[in-house]
Amino acid sequence: MEHTAPAILEIGAVLLVAAGAGWLARFAGVPAVVGYLAVGLLISPFTPGYVAHREQIQLLADFGVVVLLFEVGIEVDLLRLRREQVGLLWAAPLQVVITTAIAGGAARVAGLDWFGAAIIGLAVALSSGVVIVNITRSRRRTTDPATDRALLGWSVLQDVTGVALAAVVLALGGGSDRSPVVAIAGLVAFAVLAGAVAWALPRVLVALRDQHDLFLIVSVATGLAVAGIGSVAFGVPLALAAFVSGLAIAESPDAAEARRRLLPFRDLFAVLFFVAIGTLIDPTALAAGLPWLGLGLLLASVLVGKVLVTYVLASLANLAVHRVQLAVGLGQLGEFGFVLASVALAAHAIGTDVHAAILAAVALSIAVSTVAVRIVRRPEPEPVAA
Repeated sequence: MEHTAPAILEIGAVLLVAAGAGWLARFAGVPAVVGYLAVGLLISPFTPGYVAHREQIQLLADFGVVVLLFEVGIEVDLLRLRREQVGLLWAAPLQVVITTAIAGGAARVAGLDWFGAAIIGLAVALSSGVVIVNITRSRRRTTDPATDRALLGWSVLQDVTGVALAAVVLALGGGSDRSPVVAIAGLVAFAVLAGAVAWALPRVLVALRDQHDLFLIVSVATGLAVAGIGSVAFGVPLALAAFVSGLAIAESPDAAEARRRLLPFRDLFAVLFFVAIGTLIDPTALAAGLPWLGLGLLLASVLVGKVLVTYVLASLANLAVHRVQLAVGLGQLGEFGFVLASVALAAHAIGTDVHAAILAAVALSIAVSTVAVRIVRRPEPEPVAA
């Protein structure tokens, strides 16, 4: 075990430094995520000073994003959303479609092919579930309970819509080595598998409800196994498959208990995930990607194609929430943006400059939206009941 000791020491040290940076960030009035990203940038191979073992951090981050999206899938409760905010059920999916069209159209005009443009559009359209949860639970939040529920509901509906669209785009656009027909058949087969798991798993969890260790092991292991099968056997990207496997548990009466027991793991892997994003930002590639970042193609698409569109749709849906806070709180790129950008880079649909710009947009949009959502708290007139 001695040869693994340096790796364990490094991971422990990175987590401790990240914890300190997160505390400093919160003390300064910005989200802890900003501190995690800064640590990743400091220990990356692209900046002077200490360089962390990138492969092992990336492996843990990849595992982390699977756990994160698996947990996000468990969060989905469409029946509750239907009871509380009916307008969300059409407004959030429509926002994903409109934002994808706006951001993807801008990328297409800028010279990307349709596949790369569609991936960028989807990356911009989807928010960070981890960040949204942190916004609603922050001690400094200024949102009211109704806005908190709308933020969470809108986010999970974004993910459901985005996963469906991403699966089709990846199947048709060459996100894998399989032909479109085989890729679509794989999606159908994976959907059947997920349905079977959704039927069987609740019955297993009921039997294990009083055995806390086995309950957690079976929940997590099932999610990882289904995600792995979806990726290896059916060609579904691992993170997207993890989200779908989380949906299977979401159908269980014990979903809330599974979610509660997964929360500590989610928080731990969220730290590693955001540190890993920081290690991937190459300032040299980012310099070449600045036009993508700042000239109306990423950040401007977030502002116009996402924040503004969300505000308008929330108004049309007559949601009884603080609509500016809702729109600003959703105004960031997140985990799916990172996953989709990595898939597009591997498929040579985008270059390293665009990839670096997307990673930077993730970091900047998270920092701006989580601070701005606390500031824009001017009371709005109560909407007239329909």
